[in-house]
Amino acid sequence: MQRLVHLADDESSTDALGAAVAQSLPARALICLRGTLGAGKTRLVQAIAAASGVDRRDVVSPTFVLIQPYQGRHTIYHMDAYRVRSDEEFLDLGPDEYFEEVAWTIIEWADRVEGCLPPERLDVEIDVVGPTSRRFTLLARGPTYEAVLRRLQAALASSRGEQS
Repeated sequence: MQRLVHLADDESSTDALGAAVAQSLPARALICLRGTLGAGKTRLVQAIAAASGVDRRDVVSPTFVLIQPYQGRHTIYHMDAYRVRSDEEFLDLGPDEYFEEVAWTIIEWADRVEGCLPPERLDVEIDVVGPTSRRFTLLARGPTYEAVLRRLQAALASSRGEQS
């Protein structure tokens, strides 16, 4: 499995990461977010959605509605498993329909439904490392997402003016 670690010093750095992720994704993608309360899961989703043409103010954590769709240049399904009590409850939401659709499906608190997730996906672990800084560890599970990480690494290097 390929891994990429990215340190974001502040919210604008998180926004830049989200834009680079959006630029690197295929038409159908599954992104699974993990992190503590306040780690920045929703902030990353806002950045990805904004890069797809969605007004970031419309993107809120779907904790109570569980699934929130957004339409920009890509369809985005934003899921939140925080209040899901079991794999069965998650499966009742019909996640396979979303996983198979040509869309970006992004799940916050994905660790709570690990047993229901397809093996091929992009896992993102977010760690708080300072008052405004976060460490994003992106793990490619499968060849599609290994290619995503290669494109992402190139996009991040390009945004910093580096050669990849």
